[in-house]
Amino acid sequence: MTTQLVKAAPRTREPGHPWLAAMVVMAAFLLAAVLAGHRLVPNVYSVGSLLDSVTPLFGLAVPVLALFALAARARAALLAVALPAAVWAAQFGGALLPPQGGPAELRVVSQNLYADNPDPAATVQALAAEGPDLIALQESADGAITAAAGRLRKTYPQHAVKGTVGLLSKYPITRVSSLDSETGWIRGLRAVVETPRGDVAVYVAHLRSARLNETASRDRNIQALADALRADDASRVLVLGDLNTSAEDRAFAPLSALLRDAQADAGWGFGLTWPSAVPVLRPDQVLYRGLTATDAGVQRAPGTDHRAVTASFAFPAG
Repeated sequence: MTTQLVKAAPRTREPGHPWLAAMVVMAAFLLAAVLAGHRLVPNVYSVGSLLDSVTPLFGLAVPVLALFALAARARAALLAVALPAAVWAAQFGGALLPPQGGPAELRVVSQNLYADNPDPAATVQALAAEGPDLIALQESADGAITAAAGRLRKTYPQHAVKGTVGLLSKYPITRVSSLDSETGWIRGLRAVVETPRGDVAVYVAHLRSARLNETASRDRNIQALADALRADDASRVLVLGDLNTSAEDRAFAPLSALLRDAQADAGWGFGLTWPSAVPVLRPDQVLYRGLTATDAGVQRAPGTDHRAVTASFAFPAG
């Protein structure tokens, strides 16, 4: 009796998709080039400035490309996707690291109230419920800030209003002045808040909007604010407001040269605020000097198209 050996058929690899792999490789290199060189794009029709602002979101394309690379069954495509992933991580990955934290000796919140807000008092009440020491408000209409301050006067006995912006405070407010932002109407103020740990100069600002082919007036506002900050000799300064520019925007440079960004230093993620329902941009900012940011984030309040920005600070020792 003989035993016949049957040789197993060799296993064959499923064929890949060269055309899909080639498309993934090209898309990956293009994405890496945009991430690395977005500031080199000319600001014609404001394209460069707007591109800067949304560049962090381009990281969402990396896992999509990775899925297509897997579908193409091509090692070269997967390796190509690693390039934009590395560029994005080098530029923006720090935003996903856990913040260090620390004591909250001064807590602030800033909110664009939205001019068409049906109930701005309810918006401010929601912000106050979290117990911040300072509430900065922008885009107020028809005395909304004064009315809200009246309702909250037991908790926030101090308030200041200039034009369409205002500040509510648990601590005394002194030396209030309008801020010249070259807008043609008052959309900013500077006030000194006398906290138990020392005075803090607080700016509340609402700069002009940035639109396609129209950022020149916003850029002039930024420069005017930077000039005021450069001339300010206060040792502790906060800038709270809707600056209509993100920290990634090249136009933000005059401010980043003078102040630190609370979200970048003490927050997690990018802290996107607009539009409120599904935010893709961060026009709202908390900037500072002479303090230590210990926490930062966003808060959603009813009635407005922006999410609020929040931050906590510690005072330096001595």
